[in-house]
Formats: sequence, C-alpha cells, structure tokens
Amino acid sequence: MTTMAMRSWDGLLAVLRWTSMAVLVFMMVSICYDATMRYVFAAPTSWSLEINSFLLVYLAVIGAAEAQRHDAHIRITFFKDKLPTRIRAFIDLTTGLLGMLFCIILVWRGGIMTMQAFEYSERVSSSLGTPMVYPYALLPIGCAALGLQFLIDAARAAKRFRHSLEQPAENR
Repeated sequence: MTTMAMRSWDGLLAVLRWTSMAVLVFMMVSICYDATMRYVFAAPTSWSLEINSFLLVYLAVIGAAEAQRHDAHIRITFFKDKLPTRIRAFIDLTTGLLGMLFCIILVWRGGIMTMQAFEYSERVSSSLGTPMVYPYALLPIGCAALGLQFLIDAARAAKRFRHSLEQPAENR
C-alpha cells in the first residue's frame, strides 16, 4: 500500500514538474514576444503582464513540493551537519511537522480566499478581466502538495530518529 501511494505521489509530482517546465517555456516565449512587440513595433500586448504574473505564482507555489522532495531549497547546514544523528533527525522531524502545520494554515486561509473570489465573482480590473478564483486556487493546491511532502519528510525523519534510539550509544 505504501509503495503504491509513494509511486502515485511521485507520479503527481512528475506531472507538476512537467507542467511547471511548460509554464516556464510559455513565459519565456510570451515575454520575448511582448518585448518584441513593445520595442520593435510599438504595439505591446494587453495580456502578457497579467498572465505571466499569475504564472510566476504558479511556478513558486506548485514547484515548492518538488523542491522540498529533492531537498533543493537553499539552506545553511554548517552547524546542523556537526550535530549527532539523533539530533539531526529530531530537527528534521520538527521542521517537517512545523512546515506541515504552516501549509495546513495556508490551505485553510487560501481556500477561504478562493471560495470568496468564486462567490463574489472577483475579477482583475484589466482588459482580460481574469477571474481571481484561478490564481487564488493555486495557493491551497500548491500548499497542500507541499504540506504532504512535509508530512512524508517528517515520517522519514521519525523513522531515522526511532532508529537512532535503538542503536548502541557508541554508534550514535
């Protein structure tokens, strides 16, 4: 069961990773197109800034779970690396649980914000008039994925911590 769940999770993150890459390519092309239209033809697009602003949020929020999975966030580990295995595992467990708690709060508040945008039909005051429910929905979706990855990390850290308690004192 656990292996199947982890394979499904890996598959979901792979889909998010590929969509993030596609979004990044689209942003690159559309920004270059807008810059060309603006400075060469003096006819800027009316949609590029708005769409790319929302897609930047997509990249930041949706890509966070994948970055957490690969431990790719920027961090300074000089002091942590010098600690015993048990303490490092405890720090990782605490970090995972606090990160998950933070993500739960963001999912909750982001969900409220999304539902209100849907209920009141909020739109961007621009020529596109994009419904705000779509960019707002990115927050609870991305934070739910990140929170689940924090939970997985916390479970792995708990296993390492439990294993460090079972080892003899000279091996710690």
